[in-house]
Amino acid sequence: RRIEPWEFEFSFDPRKFCKEACLLYEIQWGNSRDVWRHSGKNTTKHVERNFIEKIASERYFCPSISCSIFWYLSWSPCWECSKAIREFLNQHPNVTLVIYVARLFQHMDPQNRQGLKDLFHSGVTIQVMRAPEYDHCWRNFVNYPRGKEAHWPRYPPLWINLYALELYCIISGLPPCLQISRRYQNQLIQFRLILQNCHYQMIPPYILLATGMIQLPMTWR
Repeated sequence: RRIEPWEFEFSFDPRKFCKEACLLYEIQWGNSRDVWRHSGKNTTKHVERNFIEKIASERYFCPSISCSIFWYLSWSPCWECSKAIREFLNQHPNVTLVIYVARLFQHMDPQNRQGLKDLFHSGVTIQVMRAPEYDHCWRNFVNYPRGKEAHWPRYPPLWINLYALELYCIISGLPPCLQISRRYQNQLIQFRLILQNCHYQMIPPYILLATGMIQLPMTWR
């Protein structure tokens, strides 16, 4: 099922905090070039758990055949879903998982941070969605109008780079540096960078400079 353009823009806009989580996913089996695509949302369970239960119960799921799964998530997994994902992958070693996220879910929570870190170190690729991923999702998952295949929502790179910076901190075991606040009266989302010495010492300068919010000395090593 292809989702509607407004649904894609609403769910995957990194500047907005929608409550509903959306998952777009692709599955490839063995050496086959065929790609199976579908989408999912939260129910009484998070969308990640719904996916795991669904694929494990499908008749075509054969644990002995290699399987590549690509997720495009509007929110990163919470710590409980991260644990469920690791358990699923441990039970099915022939499955590889790549996760792209539009936002980080409650990234200040230590358990959520540890969950993402554990996922990464268990072999799961986790990245923030950038222009190529948005374009790919628009072309393959969205019911766009005829002639609008190249008209995907191009979001300002600032928010994308800020989330990418914070994800780097999570994976590297650094404290949070991205602070997000909401003004509920006008629904404005405010992003602030609060950097400590450890951030300057351990984060490559090009990642910091990509945010456009800080300037480093020319003599930086």
